[in-house]
Amino acid sequence: MATSPESLPENVLNFRAPPPSPIASGRRSSVRNDDILSEFLENSLRVPDLTLPDKIFPKQKSAQIPSRVDYESLSAMENDSISKVLDSVAEIGCFQLVNHKISRELIGSVSKDALDGIFGMSTEKKETVSTSPENWCGFEAFHGNEAETEVTEEFVWGRDEGLKFVMDGIWPLGYSNFSQKMEILTMHIEAMAEKVMSVLWGKYLKRWMNLNLNGRVEEEGPMGSRCCLYKHRPNIPAEHWLKTLRHDVIRMLIRECGSSHALSLHFCDGSSEFHVYSKKGWLSFVPEEDAIVVTVGDKLQTWSGGQCKHVIGRPIFKSKSEDCISMAFLYSPSLPPKSPSTMTSFNKGEKTISLSQQAMTALFFTLIYHFVVYIYRNS
Repeated sequence: MATSPESLPENVLNFRAPPPSPIASGRRSSVRNDDILSEFLENSLRVPDLTLPDKIFPKQKSAQIPSRVDYESLSAMENDSISKVLDSVAEIGCFQLVNHKISRELIGSVSKDALDGIFGMSTEKKETVSTSPENWCGFEAFHGNEAETEVTEEFVWGRDEGLKFVMDGIWPLGYSNFSQKMEILTMHIEAMAEKVMSVLWGKYLKRWMNLNLNGRVEEEGPMGSRCCLYKHRPNIPAEHWLKTLRHDVIRMLIRECGSSHALSLHFCDGSSEFHVYSKKGWLSFVPEEDAIVVTVGDKLQTWSGGQCKHVIGRPIFKSKSEDCISMAFLYSPSLPPKSPSTMTSFNKGEKTISLSQQAMTALFFTLIYHFVVYIYRNS
């Protein structure tokens, strides 16, 4: 006996599945509909090409070789060298310092001690002297298997008693000798950095000096000098360089946030290239033999109101059969130069008071003082 629709349970009617969508019959039509659906899904679900890596790692600029500045000429305050420094820090934030008279023997001795002694330590010893937010000296800390895949290894040296105490315990005699050589080299570097800063004070940093005298400028980061020593590993395949380049640059940017400085002076003799990175792009050049590459730090850019261009420098060592050492001295002056002649000699229309004129003025006021006292006592 057939059952009428009215006699079916109500819940059956409520949960009845909807009828299938009609499609054209035939095998060809079904295949065609599948193609249309596949094309629709492919266009709808396609993942867009991300451009964030290009934002973080800017494109290379056209070839541009930083100016070559003779240090003896700069020490003599010759106009040509001064103009090169002023133009370079404003345009590309970098220049090469040649004829600096620092002996190759001293640089070679420091590099050898760093390679054999500092970077020759065991991993366990390096971990006891690793850097941290509270301690900016020591070995750059690695995580997991990073130490095996890194192209470079870093050690930060400075005039830090805590570092000296720990390193003397790990490397008793060797570290004391190494530090003495580093101290001599640092003194040479600071003399050169002060000469460069004396050129920049009057041109770019007078505004900062006024703010500093009013007590409205707060210094950040360690003052004085510290040196970042790098060990560059040999026989790095070209494809590995391309693979790790962006990662290394991003890591350098992160490190730079914690290493504020005014100038960075790089020893990179024997390097294949030198890369200079900025927010707007990067350039590559081959540094001259024995040249010191000088780059502008974040402090100098801040003090100059953005007129000096902050960049990050990185030497590249390719096709080397043995480990290489490079050094970057980070310099930050605690006070502006005290010499009035230094501050005003680059400002047109302002007169410079020499030391002899200052002495004559002081002698004149001394005589006036004694004359007034004499008249007062005899009156």
